[in-house]
Amino acid sequence: MKKLLIAATVVLVSSSPLVLLPMEKELTLTPKQVQKLTQNTTASLTQFKQIPKNPRTITTILTYKNKDLTEFKTSIQADTKLSISAIFWNAKGEPVFQLQDGDYVAASQKSIIDDSIYNRKPVDMTFWTKDGLTVYKEPYVLGTEKADSKLASFKPIKVSQAAQTHAGTYYLVDGEGWINASDLSTTDNRIEAVQKVLNEKYNNQERISVYVKQLDTDRVAAINDEKSMYAASVAKLGVLYYAQERLSQKKLSLSDEYQYTSAVNGFPGAYDPDGSGKISKMPDDKNYSLENLLKAVAQNSDNVATNILGYYVTNQYDKAFQKSVDKAAATSWNKKELTARAAGTLMEAVYRQNGDIITYLSSTDYDGERISKNIDVPVAHKIGDAYDFKHDVAIVYADSPFILSIFTDKEGYDKITSIADDVYGILK
Repeated sequence: MKKLLIAATVVLVSSSPLVLLPMEKELTLTPKQVQKLTQNTTASLTQFKQIPKNPRTITTILTYKNKDLTEFKTSIQADTKLSISAIFWNAKGEPVFQLQDGDYVAASQKSIIDDSIYNRKPVDMTFWTKDGLTVYKEPYVLGTEKADSKLASFKPIKVSQAAQTHAGTYYLVDGEGWINASDLSTTDNRIEAVQKVLNEKYNNQERISVYVKQLDTDRVAAINDEKSMYAASVAKLGVLYYAQERLSQKKLSLSDEYQYTSAVNGFPGAYDPDGSGKISKMPDDKNYSLENLLKAVAQNSDNVATNILGYYVTNQYDKAFQKSVDKAAATSWNKKELTARAAGTLMEAVYRQNGDIITYLSSTDYDGERISKNIDVPVAHKIGDAYDFKHDVAIVYADSPFILSIFTDKEGYDKITSIADDVYGILK
């Protein structure tokens, strides 16, 4: 049994002034009475009290010949506008609409809505358009026409008004029209456009691996980004990262010098001194500053400079080096094979260091080709070439900087440039 407490008052008679004291009395309701009370309250909240401005059905409804809704006549399909002439309360106390043709329908908000514009107000907000957005002449209600708009997907827009309809929240772009909130993003969503282009143009090309990360949003677009390929000189990025880490920790100085002896080209993991670079292929016993060695690796991809750094700075790629670079790359950094994602992740770590290495990588012998060839903002990048493998991994300093890592097998530099141009065209 449910119990309700009802407040009552009694008058106490005495020589003193009248005092009203509360009394509590229990009122019990049967389960059926509680159920009826609940149903009546719920029904009251879902029933119309007046004729809506623009009534529309949202479900199939039944029509009746009488306002007590006992003599069925026909049905009306969902998404039908109604012409209502009056509202009545029948013998059961239920609100009923009389239609223009004389039929009666239940005045229930479960099946009929007021398909009108309400709560319209000025705003000053910025959004990003989503793919395939629809623009309307007014906030959408049934029958609203689409606007002749040229708004493109994945672009920033300013809105000046907001309005509510049964279909949702709509925002006004001056001179263009109204857009549903579901077609707008509160954050930069251009990486979705990048993914769309990669899927459409490059996803079926197994010899291409691409990883893109927008650094302001931490959002990624990629194809085949976990595919391992021969790393070539991209692996030297690990040496550059580790050297910068120790510089930042004050454990090294750019003025430190290291002697070029025969040992630097002979330890396990050393590069072939006859490969790329300008430092003498034969040991000359000269001292080279850390600054010049780092520039040689970053700008010329110098094998000998990498070996000198590998021998002295990384202690022949010891456990401390491996642990540091593995953590930065979020994977096991392998000198022989890497993925575009691993290279891009380590390049992001270099970006976060914000040290001298970025300056050196921003002016290299390879700026006229691959990623940076047609891009008109600063690019810090590390290339890799060996056999049929041609790679480039970069920080592109657009208004919203991003990482771009491209690995290829049996493709030319122009393919890398084409991919870079497509990505930059969206994110610039």
